[in-house]
Amino acid sequence: MNKMGFNVLAWSAMVSDELKPKLERLRRLGYDGVEFLIAAPDEAAYRRMGDFARELGLETTSVFVLGPDVNPIDESPAVREKGLDKIKWTIDRAHDLGSKIICGPFHSAFTVFSKQAPTEREYDWSAEILRKAGDHAAQAGIVLTPEAVNRFECYLCNTMDQLLYLVNKTAHPNVRAMFDTHHANIEEKKLASAIETIAPVLDHVHISENDRGTPGSGHVPWDETFSALARINYKGWLTIEGFTRNDPDFANSIGVWREFSKPWDMAENGLKFIREMCRKHGL
Repeated sequence: MNKMGFNVLAWSAMVSDELKPKLERLRRLGYDGVEFLIAAPDEAAYRRMGDFARELGLETTSVFVLGPDVNPIDESPAVREKGLDKIKWTIDRAHDLGSKIICGPFHSAFTVFSKQAPTEREYDWSAEILRKAGDHAAQAGIVLTPEAVNRFECYLCNTMDQLLYLVNKTAHPNVRAMFDTHHANIEEKKLASAIETIAPVLDHVHISENDRGTPGSGHVPWDETFSALARINYKGWLTIEGFTRNDPDFANSIGVWREFSKPWDMAENGLKFIREMCRKHGL
């Protein structure tokens, strides 16, 4: 059976004690796990939160992005090396949290553009960094699942075809892939075909509505999506990733300018919706 997760970015990008009541309620609702952004430098906070989640019986997954000063596909070897160091640091913090999956578009820097289409050299640079990061992740028992995101947030990997190409070029057992319905809704012709394309390396799925609100409230083709996941016998996480303006700094950084849904509406109705879809499609 697939595990159900909820990304706490709906409340905050920080890992702090303020999230503890949220985790308690998510556990009561029936979630199997929670997903955290790894960004803040307070290393001890990740260990504390990991311990707290384990006490509740919640598993964790992690997500992160990279900035221009640590871009894995930068022209400068020094910047690329800093990118590897940042990924390794993130792996260590995910280990503190107890996460076995790290997702996100860390194949390249978030919202950094070269004003040209991706080059083979950039795919080679990204694969080299991901391969070295995969070695570090293997020591922690963690799988890295880079993410294809929409054209307004990156240019290296927008589609499952591009992501599969990069993962195959990386050729590391601890570097797999994730699928996000929000980004796919923008970039893919058919979500079912995209899922079938990435199926051989798929290890994580974000359930995200087209507007980042409550899953099931928008126009993502959910029947097509869950039917495809069932056909490929997907057994990984189904994690809701929805955004709000609760954390203004984070919201501003990703262009969230209005409220799509309240966090608990996402959590409660989204979980019901996912369970309904899983039952309907035999997932």
